Amino acid sequence: REIQEDDTGAVQKKNGTLLVLADGMGRAFGGRISSRLAVSAFLELFQEQSAFERPQYYFRRAFAAANQRILEELDDQRGGASVAAALITENRLFYALAGNVKVAVFRDGDLISVSEGHTIGVLAQQQFRAGRITREEALQILEKKRLYNYVGQDGFHDIEYFSEPITLQTGDLVVLLSDGVYECLKWRDIEDILRVEAEAQDMALNIIEKVNDSPKEHKDNASVVLLRIS
Repeated sequence: REIQEDDTGAVQKKNGTLLVLADGMGRAFGGRISSRLAVSAFLELFQEQSAFERPQYYFRRAFAAANQRILEELDDQRGGASVAAALITENRLFYALAGNVKVAVFRDGDLISVSEGHTIGVLAQQQFRAGRITREEALQILEKKRLYNYVGQDGFHDIEYFSEPITLQTGDLVVLLSDGVYECLKWRDIEDILRVEAEAQDMALNIIEKVNDSPKEHKDNASVVLLRIS
């Protein structure tokens, strides 16, 4: 799209790494501003406190700060952002998200999504499993991709975060994807790119190039963050 509404951030410390991907949305430059505000909130709080000692507390503070900054900067609901963040320390992955940015791990040739996301379709599946709606009701709304949760709204909901940290292995790739990637490309196309031995930067560029080459109309902004575990 003409305006790139995604933003990313990465910080590496002696005891671990923070990765952030924000997918902005809104009128005019609202999406671009929202994604920048969200990423900056995560980066600043990461510098202020020891996120690795209390990951859940860090995530909750960072998402709340991102939400508040967007509301203060952009009135009349002019912007918002889906955000995913990952903390990697001692070969353990902690993650949290609001919206539909995906968090995944690539291992042994397979890209495994570890997050669900906050689309209406996902909510329908959760409500069906809990017995709150019928199968027919779930199927009727399953294909809807509209978000029910993101930062930058008065009714900001709780975040999705890890129940247990994911143990990583040497050679694994931690992958953050905006919907501009995974809705444009088939999952196996992304896996095929990641299977080719290359630097993470080259893999990321190859994924974006694949998106650019896609004949699909109305493509969204596409962003990917990769980190190889060594």
